[in-house]
Amino acid sequence: MDKPADALQRLRRVHEDAAVAVLRSAGALSRAELTQRTGLSRTTLFSIISELIERDAVVEVEALPAEPRGRGRPAALIALNPSAGLLIGLDVGRRRVRLAIANVAHEIIATGMADIPAGADAPAQAEAAVRLVRRVGEEHGIRLGALEAIGLGLVGIVDDPSLPAGAVPARHAPVARRLAEEFGVRVAVDNNARLAALAESTWGAARSVGDLVYVRWSVGVGGGFVVGGRLLRGAHGAAGEIGHVSLDPEGPPCHCGGRGCLERRIGSQALLEVCAARGIALTGLDALVAAAQDRVPGVCEVISAAAADLGRILADTVVQLDPARVVVGGEFASLGSLVLDPIRQAIDGLALPKIGRRIGVTPADLGVNASAMGAIAFLLNEEPAIPGHLRP
Repeated sequence: MDKPADALQRLRRVHEDAAVAVLRSAGALSRAELTQRTGLSRTTLFSIISELIERDAVVEVEALPAEPRGRGRPAALIALNPSAGLLIGLDVGRRRVRLAIANVAHEIIATGMADIPAGADAPAQAEAAVRLVRRVGEEHGIRLGALEAIGLGLVGIVDDPSLPAGAVPARHAPVARRLAEEFGVRVAVDNNARLAALAESTWGAARSVGDLVYVRWSVGVGGGFVVGGRLLRGAHGAAGEIGHVSLDPEGPPCHCGGRGCLERRIGSQALLEVCAARGIALTGLDALVAAAQDRVPGVCEVISAAAADLGRILADTVVQLDPARVVVGGEFASLGSLVLDPIRQAIDGLALPKIGRRIGVTPADLGVNASAMGAIAFLLNEEPAIPGHLRP
């Protein structure tokens, strides 16, 4: 039988873990906010925070008032000690790998990017990611010995119900395993578009709402849904695969096995082919976006029509999920009204227009680093039973 002192010590550790978990998820909070979120009594919470401060696990930081205050010292917030550990977020896409490094106080302290050769296999992608982490660490003088975990965003469906709980699907395993072996930390994996949705919900354009539909329009088309403040993965890890909604069952085959998918119609390669058929030769996605920014007429028409196609699919999604906001990310989101207006018009006209609600449609805030930042948010918010864990 446990001694009373041992039981009390274990209970205190549980309370400490609860306070630290809240700070990891929410960032700096006042003592009053911590008391409310943990459900602990004021006396217990204040005692725990005092002990964590003595151990340098947390620190006091000065709050920045949202509005002018009277005389006196601004209220202090409690935050995790930034020097206590590092988290890395990686987004391994089709053409590039992007990196964000954060401390446990939610501060992004470095970012980076490297190209991936066309047609690179998983081991080559893994080496590109390792080199990028090493290079950025050296450039910024970051001690990777303080690294706690890596969040990894990858293209495609990550969760596989045929695998044991916590296993990483075979096609993703080389990248996750290489990172785990190289840096000696656990690696948590999810779909990179879903992670971008989580980042926008945590720090970006949808941080004030609990229900979000996110779409990333780039080389391909991906997405993510946040419902009641939680990232939706689905029973098979396929939630948010907006690009693989079929527009035409008799259309061209898609790599997903379907036909006539949205991605086959509005992904960058498809739009480049449409432009070429109109006599406008462009070398790739960046050139396509640049031509639209320069308001080349034929290019603008192609992209506007594609945005209308995307808007019709998003209107169906809005009917089913009833989000507060639709956030559009990826390179095409930088085109502003050329892309956003057709999407708004489709949603306003097709998504239960008579009920009088207004769904906000906004560009993403976090730009090209959204998925890498989302991989960090994934680590900060994760639960023990999430898919895609690999340990060294």
